[in-house]
Amino acid sequence: MNVGAGAGSYEPDHLEVTAVEPSATMRAQRPAGAAPAVDAVAEDLPFGDRAFDAALASFTIHQWRDLRGGLREVRRVARGPVVILTCDPAALERSWLTDYAPQMIATEASRYPRIADVRSGLGGTVTVEQLPIPLACVDGFSEAYYGRPEALLDPGARRANSAWSFVSENAVEAFERTLRADLASGAWDGRYGHLRTQPTFDGSLRLIVGRP
Repeated sequence: MNVGAGAGSYEPDHLEVTAVEPSATMRAQRPAGAAPAVDAVAEDLPFGDRAFDAALASFTIHQWRDLRGGLREVRRVARGPVVILTCDPAALERSWLTDYAPQMIATEASRYPRIADVRSGLGGTVTVEQLPIPLACVDGFSEAYYGRPEALLDPGARRANSAWSFVSENAVEAFERTLRADLASGAWDGRYGHLRTQPTFDGSLRLIVGRP
């Protein structure tokens, strides 16, 4: 089961998958041939106990209304591991964006649950692994551009991270103005230029695996 499946970007294509996605807009974006999507939420899954071999939740738990309730439900329907991809809010400040978009970073940190709360909600045996972010990461979260700052001057790139939608227009304009000026003057490269060739970045990305 892939809960909070969205358009299916993180789904394995070599396994039988049941997707759970409450947004009709996101369900409509699923490509032809994708796993069938059930209109439901993590906190109220319409499946029997231990119905799935495993469960996946990628970049979704921060959108759940009841984290503990959702984790309890996911744990109930999965007889095997529960795999969660999320961000550690305590590590978001490692990004250079802390200096250029502090409102966005604060907003992002306020949305993601603490790793300790995820551990507690899952119960059983839980492991947490820090995932290095590759320089050419094709995902749209902000840290993916740790070595490509120019990309975040594109409003389309920012829209891929919903935290930007909660930031005031004045703050976004200040971000663009300051970053453009610092890229033009070389100030950004003076402080962060080493990131342009750094193969990976140890940011906030976390892989959490809970087992019974």
